[in-house]
Amino acid sequence: METIFGLDLPTWWFLVVGGVFTGYAILDGFDLGAGALHLFFKKEESRRIALNAIGPVWDGNEVWLVIGGGALFAGFPVVYATVFSAFYELFMLFLVLLIFRAISIEFRSKEPMAWWRQLWDVSYSVSSIMLALSLGLVLGNIIQGLPIDDQFIYRGTVGDFFNPFSILMAITTLSLFMMHGAIYLVMKTENRLYAKLTVLVKNTTIFFVLMFALTTVYTLLYLPHMVERFKEVPMMFFFPVLTILAVANITRQITKRKYRFAFFSSAFVTAMLMALVAVGLFPNIVLSTIDPQFHIDIHNGSSTDKSLKIMLTFAAIGVPLVGLYTGFVFWTFRGKVKLDETSY
Repeated sequence: METIFGLDLPTWWFLVVGGVFTGYAILDGFDLGAGALHLFFKKEESRRIALNAIGPVWDGNEVWLVIGGGALFAGFPVVYATVFSAFYELFMLFLVLLIFRAISIEFRSKEPMAWWRQLWDVSYSVSSIMLALSLGLVLGNIIQGLPIDDQFIYRGTVGDFFNPFSILMAITTLSLFMMHGAIYLVMKTENRLYAKLTVLVKNTTIFFVLMFALTTVYTLLYLPHMVERFKEVPMMFFFPVLTILAVANITRQITKRKYRFAFFSSAFVTAMLMALVAVGLFPNIVLSTIDPQFHIDIHNGSSTDKSLKIMLTFAAIGVPLVGLYTGFVFWTFRGKVKLDETSY
């Protein structure tokens, strides 16, 4: 089997797919969190500032989701087919929510009536909350495992998705995004809205820390397969240690009102949580609760080595370009938000 720097091609592609989805969680996470907090702002000016804080970046952030879906399809078609079939209804709801969130942002400023703007404010906030919960629900079920048979066909029902761990993971994801979004907004605002957001940052951080602790305890008690890899390779404990230190650093930086560093720590926590999931699952991608022999791993679920090698070349070129473009957009629109005639 061909290797690159000691890793085989399926492993490299596992890292690529995981990296892209991690980028999506970090980038779209803060604007979903900003949307979830939107109705906490009562004044029209405050809501406009909050919208314009994410205005230049929210649609670009969602590009990472498209890249992630494409990478999954290209690298692990069996996984793509199984997961998208299993979560078909949930993904359809996800797409509808994405549409409503997008049109809420764009339609809100088209008419001056208060009822019109309130309608789209509610749509924007509710869709953002539901999107965050949906992502957590999917992740929770992937971590816990799905009833997959020997043909990699999902044998459960929609109701099976709503189990204690997946619901806990959904709320934890929402709390993470709300904290991430609040920190981003406080960096982009000033005066009274800034003062309000300093309170929201503290409250959302407390919310996340509580949910993070609950999810960790539940995982340790009821999902032993997620800790087996850490026992087998003690060096992997580096990841949970870094995660805990980063969470502690968020609270430290918030106390010192160094929100830029808090935002970087929040992004790092998101990346580390995704890394913990990857380490816990590897080399599997989709676990079968029917029989461990039916697990889909990086080998039985991947494309051929030739396909992976060709696509890895494209990924090595394309993903950094998207990353550079994303960085350029953030650099261009850095600083505090100022409203003008072109604002939402």
